[in-house]
Amino acid sequence: MDTPAGPRKRPATYADIEAAPEHLVAEIIDGELMTHPRPSPRHGAAATSLADELTGPFQKARGGPGGWVFVVEPEIKFGTDILVPDLAGWRRERLSGHPTRNYFEVVPDWVCEVLSGSTEKRDRTVKKRIYAAGGVPNLWLLDPRLQLLETFQIRDGLWTDIGTWNSDDEVRAPPFDAISFSLADLWPLDKPLGFNEDPQALYAGDR
Repeated sequence: MDTPAGPRKRPATYADIEAAPEHLVAEIIDGELMTHPRPSPRHGAAATSLADELTGPFQKARGGPGGWVFVVEPEIKFGTDILVPDLAGWRRERLSGHPTRNYFEVVPDWVCEVLSGSTEKRDRTVKKRIYAAGGVPNLWLLDPRLQLLETFQIRDGLWTDIGTWNSDDEVRAPPFDAISFSLADLWPLDKPLGFNEDPQALYAGDR
């Protein structure tokens, strides 16, 4: 015997994002409003340090080719989804100016998610899938707790692993392989972890 279906849940809209508490990051993923806390200090420091490494050479053409625009925590619309990566970059010729709404509808050429306890599963699964389906060509996953950078590019609609770096490494990774930088510089208050060191202390306060 069939049981009556319950009322269908209304898909989330941008009005739900606007109504979310200001201390939370709000996204629409597969029609559902999802929120998570603002980044921890370690998370924020890593994101700021990476933005600093890239903005000089790739946005301002200081020691690099220029031609990019970077935005911290932009809202980006992918169909009915609205995602908020930690960092995103567009090749300058693809942007005619700032969007008229609070979100971008031009797909970025690169996104970076800084992994934390409240977001890692989402970043590695549903958001990674939406970025691929939306046509984002380059994705970086930065983990300030394990001190790792994983980089991916889209090939035939699927993410291909380009490389993984640790704190002993100089990073030279597409689409920013015109320069290199020390991964250890992205965690200014933490010493580089050795392979046999326990990273558990770096999870304290993570959210």
